[in-house]
Amino acid sequence: MPPNRLSDYLATEGTFLAWIRIVLTLAGFGFASARLDERASGPGPIGSPGFCATLILPGSLGLRWNARSHTRLIRRLKRGESEPSHGSFFVVAIAVLLSVLGVALAIHLLSVNAAAMQPTQEIKMSSGNGIITIPSHHSAEQTVQRLEEILAVKGGKLFAVIDHSGEAEKAGLQMLPCKLLIFGNPKAGTPLMLASPLAALDLPLKILIWEKADGTVWLSYNDSAYLQHRYALPDNLSKNISVVDSLAAKAAE
Repeated sequence: MPPNRLSDYLATEGTFLAWIRIVLTLAGFGFASARLDERASGPGPIGSPGFCATLILPGSLGLRWNARSHTRLIRRLKRGESEPSHGSFFVVAIAVLLSVLGVALAIHLLSVNAAAMQPTQEIKMSSGNGIITIPSHHSAEQTVQRLEEILAVKGGKLFAVIDHSGEAEKAGLQMLPCKLLIFGNPKAGTPLMLASPLAALDLPLKILIWEKADGTVWLSYNDSAYLQHRYALPDNLSKNISVVDSLAAKAAE
């Protein structure tokens, strides 16, 4: 085969392979952005299926167009004909698209990284009936263990651990992990009951650690401000019950 004819064939093959790389690059953008959005707290607009399809479609159409052109060119080369010049609008459009997507993905990556570096803010939910619920970053069993260890370090007394899910299993019933920890300190609790004997209904303090059907773990406890208002406790004793807030937050972090 003449050298010039061989170089034409090689150039044609190189162009065709380049289009295959373009399709793979576009698909890679789509899957990479989807993974970034999943790690950033669930699927977002950049990683949506529609966006991924938008990335793959232009490259696939371009590959189809180039495959057709490649086949025609090979036939002309075999007949000894020269390929007439043709516009490169499609190639330029794909190149611009890749450039824009690269910038968009870089900005998205920087925003995800910046968000990850920010201190995590706890979700704190109040049900309106004096109960506060916060998420745990650990399994139910690990959260229970963390709370027990914190109580031991703080000098609190763990009066009981009621394993609701364990008792349900013994009864032949299924229940997601659910444990109630009852704890306190007589030196802190006694003044509260002296000020308002009915406060004994909610003392010792309690924290419920439970798991939802989606696998998330939560801590629920009585709002200290709610208890203070409910039993008309004096302000100077509020710290005796507000300790539950810090204990729950520490166990959950």
